[in-house]
Amino acid sequence: MPRLRHLLTLLPLTLAATLAQAEDWPAPIKQIEAKGARILGKFDAPSGLTGYAAQYQNRGMALYLTADGNSVIAGNLYDAQGNDLSSAPLEKLVYAPMSKEVWAKMENSSWIQDGDKNAPRVVYLFSDPNCPYCNMFWEQARPWVKAGKVQLRHIMVGIIREDSPGKSAALFAAKDPQKALEEHEGAGKASKLQALSKIPADIEAKLDGNMKLMEELELSATPAIFYLDDKGALQQQQGAPSPDKLVKILGVK
Repeated sequence: MPRLRHLLTLLPLTLAATLAQAEDWPAPIKQIEAKGARILGKFDAPSGLTGYAAQYQNRGMALYLTADGNSVIAGNLYDAQGNDLSSAPLEKLVYAPMSKEVWAKMENSSWIQDGDKNAPRVVYLFSDPNCPYCNMFWEQARPWVKAGKVQLRHIMVGIIREDSPGKSAALFAAKDPQKALEEHEGAGKASKLQALSKIPADIEAKLDGNMKLMEELELSATPAIFYLDDKGALQQQQGAPSPDKLVKILGVK
């Protein structure tokens, strides 16, 4: 699945932005910055050009300063063989650091562990207790989870039904949330999970934080699944995946 670059650029690249702001950019680059772009770094370019990696309107953008320093060209640069010379610099300076930030935000969210904590692969998903496709993915993942190869981390939210927040709260409040989640998902439509009528403040804060993150990522449905591919790049799957996508997400059985 293609990288969700529109999603990743929504989150701040704090360190790079700080370093970038300290640079004294050439006048044409400053003009682009004044129009709302965030200049995140500089890279080598052919033909006397100097490349700059920027973030603008939720996209990575390559800028090329002309040799005389008086003009700037925005867009991808291609060589005589049709190779995109802008892709690698944007990946390094914009998308790869932002992927790490998104992953860190999910690590710091409130989630319920599903599987061995020492499993070599971790997969995050935004999950609603009333979501049938979340349950479908839970079922699909069982062989990997039971084999100790994958740990799912369920970032619980409540968006589908009126009692969804209360059910997510009930899972967080359970004596053993992992067991409670397993019983709920394992029962499917026959689940006896009861929504909390009054959600404790600490659990409300967890749900609010998860919802805020979901909104930051511009997600509108569950499950929204996030994983790192074989190159360590962040990828997303919306909805229960097809068999071929399942292997990409969870790895080979």
